[in-house]
Amino acid sequence: MSFTRRRFLQGTLAAGAVATVPSFYINKVLAQDQTLRIYAWAGYFTDEMLADFTEKTGIRATFTPYGTNDELMNSLRATDGSGFDVIMPTVDRVPGYLDYDLVQPLDESRINWDGALDSAIEGSEVGGVVDGKRFFAPSDWGTEAITWHRRFADVDRANLSYADLWNPDHGQGVTVRGHSALVGVGLWLEREGRLPFPMLDSYKSEEAMRANFDVILEEAAKHKHMLAQFWDTENEAQAAFRTNGAIIGQTWDSTAFRLQQEGEDIAYGAPKEGALAWMEGFVIPKNAQNPDAVYELINWYYTPEAGAMFVKATGYNSTSKGATELLPEETRQFFTDSYSEEDLANLWWWPIQEPWYVALRNEYQDRYLSA
Repeated sequence: MSFTRRRFLQGTLAAGAVATVPSFYINKVLAQDQTLRIYAWAGYFTDEMLADFTEKTGIRATFTPYGTNDELMNSLRATDGSGFDVIMPTVDRVPGYLDYDLVQPLDESRINWDGALDSAIEGSEVGGVVDGKRFFAPSDWGTEAITWHRRFADVDRANLSYADLWNPDHGQGVTVRGHSALVGVGLWLEREGRLPFPMLDSYKSEEAMRANFDVILEEAAKHKHMLAQFWDTENEAQAAFRTNGAIIGQTWDSTAFRLQQEGEDIAYGAPKEGALAWMEGFVIPKNAQNPDAVYELINWYYTPEAGAMFVKATGYNSTSKGATELLPEETRQFFTDSYSEEDLANLWWWPIQEPWYVALRNEYQDRYLSA
């Protein structure tokens, strides 16, 4: 996924050129016959968005939220790919759904690719296209990096590092997510030459993963006494700052965005090791009952207006062309304040996380939580 570090972001900022794609056709009569059942991240569909979708397409829709990729995977495995018509995993997890035969390929001719950023379409090929078939239509991207309270955390924005989380001056004021905090520590240790293998090799073999994470876990455990709390969901990350004493943390960009909207003196920045970057998108479960409506949802989303509604609701970055131009000034300013040109060129994209890696990652996370 290395090519996306520059080309994806260049396309995001410039809105790209119009893609050359075949014409698409959707049978709205069939789609309108049943309710569309959306299973997506908490906060991703507001009442305003659902109402607009119904008004534009005539299709009723329900939204059920989840908080983590693991929750999504476990739900689909429990029902053998039934229960919902569309899900929104991160692209690095898509091959894992194929391993369990839980999703179906997209009919690309039914998608209005002209409405999506070319760079996002191309960037999602790693993970989203398997054996020549596309299973993933990109919807949004964002990062996990450093959020801090300007008044209370000692941070040098120009030299920001994952190591800064563990500055003793921050006391017991740190919040992190277990498994991704270990990756942040790993990138810091890799920069200092303290890992036995390159960090990316952790995703290629169990041998490299265990060798690296044994070192990472030992370092992370040394600083665990500084944690105000662990977080798993967006609400938990925000609560760490609101009520549980956190002054600095490794969080999603949306955490800082929403706290800023509430008037908190919060900043967000990418460390020199690279902000952890991800992409999410629309995927159709194997036993979806209303796939026709899913294509209507994707094409509705690939409009500037729908993309802008999504960004205003979440703080993440839409893959819909023209969405940025419709955003409020404070939303665009958050992006400008959070990322320099160098930050955008230095994003650390999550590699594909195959089931064996996820199992080991969870093992090390559990050891970290209980250390």
